[in-house]
Amino acid sequence: MGKDLQTSQPLEAGQDWIKEELADCEFADVRHGKRLGKLLERISFGKGSSMPWAFQDWANTKAAYRFFANGRVNEATILCGHFKATRARFESVRGADPVLALHDTTEFSYTREKTASIGILKTTYSWRDKEGRPRNHTLCGLLMHSGLVVTTSGVPLGLAAIKFWTRKKFKGTHALKKKINPTRVAIEEKESSRWIEGLRKATKLLAMPDAMVHVGDRESDIYELFVAAQEAGTHFIFRTCSDRLTGHQGYRVSEVMAEVRLKGLHRIEVRDKKGDVSQAVLELRYRKLRLLPPAGTKTRYPELEPTVLHAQERGIP
Repeated sequence: MGKDLQTSQPLEAGQDWIKEELADCEFADVRHGKRLGKLLERISFGKGSSMPWAFQDWANTKAAYRFFANGRVNEATILCGHFKATRARFESVRGADPVLALHDTTEFSYTREKTASIGILKTTYSWRDKEGRPRNHTLCGLLMHSGLVVTTSGVPLGLAAIKFWTRKKFKGTHALKKKINPTRVAIEEKESSRWIEGLRKATKLLAMPDAMVHVGDRESDIYELFVAAQEAGTHFIFRTCSDRLTGHQGYRVSEVMAEVRLKGLHRIEVRDKKGDVSQAVLELRYRKLRLLPPAGTKTRYPELEPTVLHAQERGIP
C-alpha cells in the first residue's frame, strides 16, 4: 500500500463547487450523477496523480473505471451541467467589458504497442540509426478542442465548447498538399472544421455574441472561420499565418500594412532560457482591410472587412 492521501481539509469542504457543476447534469440513471460527484471529490484532492493513487483502494478505483467504461455515460452528459454553470457565471459578471473565449487544441499522448487501441496523433522524428538516417515513430492518443471562457482580467468562467476525437489513420498533411490544393477541399471535410463548431457552440451557449471576443492562434487562420464569426454577429482576434490577398489594388495584407502609419509602441519583457530578462518593443499598426476569399472558395464565401492588427518587433537582434 502507498502512503495515505493527505488533505488539509475534510472532503466535505469541497462539495459545494461539485454540486454547482453537476446540478444540471442529465444522467439516464441518478446513480451516475452520485458516482461522478464522488469521482470529482477524490480526483480534486489527487490532481496530477494516477487513478489508484487518487482513490487509495482497489474498490473505489475499480468503481471509477466501471464508470468511465459505462456506455450510457459520455462527455456530453458529464459536461452538460458544467456548460450551464459557465453560462451562469458569465451572466453574473457580464457588463461593459467583453469576455474572451480562448480556443485551442490539446493532444493527450499515450504509449501503446498497437495504435488501433486508442488512435493516432501524428508521426514524429525520434532518433537516428547507425547510418545517421532519421527514424520516425507514431504517437498514439486523443485530441481535444475546447473553448475556455475568461474575463479580460484573467478569471476563468469555465468551458463553453469542447470536442474529443481520434484519428484512425494519419494521412500526412504535407504529403497531401503535393496532390491537392487544401483550399479547394470543403471545410466540412477537414479537421479544422472544429474551430467553426467551437465558435458556434460557445456563442450559442452564452447567447450574447456581441459581448464575446473569440481568440485563436495561427492554426485559427481559416477564412471560413472569419465568415462564421461574422454570421454569428460576434467578435474575434485570430493570429494569422497566411499573407492574404486584399481588394486594395491586388496587394497582400503585408504590403498594405507596410504603408500604414505607426499608431503606437508596446513594450514587453522577454525571458530567455537562462532566465535573463530583456525588453522587446513592438510597433503597432491597424487598419480595416477588404479581404478576398481563397480562390477555391470565392464562389461560396463573401469578401470581408476585418480590422487588421499588425505588431512587429523593432530592432530585432
